[in-house]
Amino acid sequence: MTVFHCAKCGVALTGELVAMAFVPAVDDSDRGRDRDTGRARSTVPCGHYAIDPEPWGAPFVSVDEARRRVRGAGRELMRPDSGLTESAGRRDSVVVHPDDVLPRLEPFVLGDNWLGCCGPTGAHGPNLACVCGCRAATWAADCLGPNELHLVPVRVWAREQPGGRADGQ
Repeated sequence: MTVFHCAKCGVALTGELVAMAFVPAVDDSDRGRDRDTGRARSTVPCGHYAIDPEPWGAPFVSVDEARRRVRGAGRELMRPDSGLTESAGRRDSVVVHPDDVLPRLEPFVLGDNWLGCCGPTGAHGPNLACVCGCRAATWAADCLGPNELHLVPVRVWAREQPGGRADGQ
């Protein structure tokens, strides 16, 4: 079991979470989206976390079609432009279920970092802050993208809890 803490003040941002081997695919079917909000189900189930080895979130860089990486289906963010871009954000972000941190993190609304018709797009950088003000996470939950909450790897630290399971499940 692992608990993630704010790197600035040390407060626990999650309860005990179990590691997953990879970030699951997005269920982008009609049954995978909430009828009221249009949001996809969270890619990571409650009580778990996964490390995303790929770059995620802002900033975005222009690329040509031949060089563009292909992410898992439905995990692309709604980007702030319509050109061919891909994430140049940090690698190894910690993906958690929104319910595992939202009681502990507050929306940090500045400019367009919360933009989206049904929720935050996540395309403009960290949009959730610790009580100390540290912008510790980015939540993407608009109806046209994934429902993922990424803890910023340099703004959190992990503490392994005694008796945690070693099987990653």
